[in-house]
Amino acid sequence: MRAHVMVAEDDADQAELVRRYLEHEGHEVTLAHDGRSALDLLRGRRPDLLVLDVMMPRVDGLDVCRVIRAEPRLAHLPVLMLTARSSEDDLLLGLDLGADDYMTKPFSPRELMARVRSLLRRSDRGPDAAADREARNAVLRAGPVTVDRVRHEVWAYGRVIRCTPGEFRLLDMLVEHAGQVLSRTQILERLHGSDPFITLRTVDVHVMNLRRKIKDVRPGPQDVSPLVTVYGVGYKLTDTPHDQQAHPYG
Repeated sequence: MRAHVMVAEDDADQAELVRRYLEHEGHEVTLAHDGRSALDLLRGRRPDLLVLDVMMPRVDGLDVCRVIRAEPRLAHLPVLMLTARSSEDDLLLGLDLGADDYMTKPFSPRELMARVRSLLRRSDRGPDAAADREARNAVLRAGPVTVDRVRHEVWAYGRVIRCTPGEFRLLDMLVEHAGQVLSRTQILERLHGSDPFITLRTVDVHVMNLRRKIKDVRPGPQDVSPLVTVYGVGYKLTDTPHDQQAHPYG
């Protein structure tokens, strides 16, 4: 399926290289060479995927990510972050701000295209997306959480919570297997495959962000979360009756 991909990269040669590879794959490409221009273009016409360099003039990629995750119209946009920084802390910061994938420079253009295909597929923009949606239940519920896979919406305690694509996939997985303990390795493989650059701490960051968002809408005691850590094993979403609240779908 043809997708619209925006590439925000201040290095003109690097941006042109990525553009050529994306167009070879059949995608429409829009280039931006600084963060402010990227935000202006994103607000004018939302693409299907953003390839975002961290080190850009005017507004850097981290701030671009912060802004788009705070804007409802752009909040679900898949983001693949590119950076010359390679430490785990940099990786976790990017994920904490809402990036869905992260590649360090220099990178293989072929690997970049593989990750683009993976992100488009996971965001329901790939060629098998329609069939996948038909084959799956559209709405899943567990405890206080509802996940609508078609509308790409999450509800907790009767209120919408805004999730990044990575957070949405994680919560979808936990709701689908409600009450079951999933190891961090299982979750990581489902979210990112066998990517050697993504660590188990990535899962912890997603869980931490989801707990905070659910806590913001939870009535009553704030020290109890339906997202439970099973120490030494992984995580589960509780679906016990005392956690049940009114769902937006009846």
